[in-house]
Amino acid sequence: MHPYAIPEFIKDRVIRRQGKLFSHDTIEAARSALIVVDMQNYFVAEGFPLEVPMARQIVGNINRLARALRAAGGTVVWVQTTSAGALEHWANLHNRMLTPERSNTRMEQLDESSKGFALYPTLDPSPTDLRVKKNKYSAFIQGSSDIDARLRSRGIESLLITGTVTNVCCESTARDAMMLDYRVVMVADGNASLTDEEHAASLNNFLCVFGDVMTTDEIIGRLVRAETRRSA
Repeated sequence: MHPYAIPEFIKDRVIRRQGKLFSHDTIEAARSALIVVDMQNYFVAEGFPLEVPMARQIVGNINRLARALRAAGGTVVWVQTTSAGALEHWANLHNRMLTPERSNTRMEQLDESSKGFALYPTLDPSPTDLRVKKNKYSAFIQGSSDIDARLRSRGIESLLITGTVTNVCCESTARDAMMLDYRVVMVADGNASLTDEEHAASLNNFLCVFGDVMTTDEIIGRLVRAETRRSA
C-alpha cells in the first residue's frame, strides 16, 4: 500500500490550529461509521478500465476495520457508484469531460446489473451493514445519495473514510461530510490512489483543514465499545 507519514510541517500547522495532532482522542463506536467508498470491481479488479492496483492492497485493512467497528457496536457502510441517474444529474461530466467511449464504458460497467458495479470479491460485508448507492464523486453532495439521512437517523457523528480513489471520491465524500458537521477521519492505509504523490497530497490537505488522518491501528486503538460508553 502507499507509504505515508505525516510531514512535520503539516503536524505543526495542525497543532497550531487545534492544539493537538488528532481531534479524536477516542472514537465512540456507537456514534461512528466506517464508510467504504467505491471498492467495486470497476475501480479495483484487474483489467477493468479504471483499475487502481493499490486498492487491492487495502482490502485487508478495510476488512479489519469493519470487523472491529461491528464488534464494538458501530456501523459499516458500503458505498457504490451507480450509473443510474448519472446523465440526468451529472450530464456535463459525461458529455463534456469524458470521451464518448469513456462515457459509454462508465455507464455500462457501473450499471447495477454489471460485474463492474459489484464489490470486489475479497471484501467481507455483513448482512447487517448498510448499502448506499451514489451517482457523483461525493456521497454527501445534494442529489448523490441518501447517506446523510440514514446516518443521522442512527445518531452518527464520526466517519472513518476508506476506499478509492483517495483524492477523488474518498476526499470529496470526506470533505462534504465535514461541511455537514460530521467529524471525519481519512484512513491513511485504508485509501488508495494511482500514485503515492496524489495519495499523500490528498491526505496532507485534508489533515491541514478538514479532519484527522490516522492509520488502521491508530483507529482501532481509540475505539470505545458501545456498552462501555453506556455504562460509564
